[in-house]
Amino acid sequence: MSKQFAVLGLGSFGWSVALTLEKMGADVLVVDESFEKIQEISEQVSYALRADVADPEALEALGGRNLDGAVIAVSENFEASIMATMLCKEMGIPMVLAKAKDKLQGTILKKVGADSVVYPEIEMGSRVAKNLVAKEFSDWIELSEDYSMVEAVVPEPWQGKCLADLKVRERFGINIVGIIINKQVDVTFDPNEPLPANGILIMIGANDVLQKFDTKKERR
Repeated sequence: MSKQFAVLGLGSFGWSVALTLEKMGADVLVVDESFEKIQEISEQVSYALRADVADPEALEALGGRNLDGAVIAVSENFEASIMATMLCKEMGIPMVLAKAKDKLQGTILKKVGADSVVYPEIEMGSRVAKNLVAKEFSDWIELSEDYSMVEAVVPEPWQGKCLADLKVRERFGINIVGIIINKQVDVTFDPNEPLPANGILIMIGANDVLQKFDTKKERR
């Protein structure tokens, strides 16, 4: 049976979450006050309802006890976000994830029942900044305050060499957890196989280690 989620609020964050969940095989119910947004997304998700996300009667109509989780993605009205979070927990929804603009909002949302809080603007800002500075990497995703996952094209000095010989973990303190070749992710890549020039390495390491990582200092 497919998992069922409600996404309350169709800003850019809520819209992206809803479509991604639907593509992953979940049944997704979206709620927003905007008739235009509901009309636009209605054919791309399982259910679309035009309603006030802070209206108890509207949320009760969702049949919350059958939901596996709810995403509170209200963009502008923080009071509505608080109310929706409280109502979802009162309805018995097991996992309520709420969007916050800053740490203060996040603290308040957790106090009223949110199981998890995300900070899209803060996280995206941090990610963009790291991608601008860390030119070795094509993408940088923070896993925690201390560790990140990054993607990088196989450095020129490593091309044609194998991971077993390069000893990346011993020399750099970085773990290679996979490789992307022709848009296909391979997490069981043979460490004795030569690295292709067009491959993209998926690596995990401490932030301070990744920030200092520079393969250009190596010689072939």
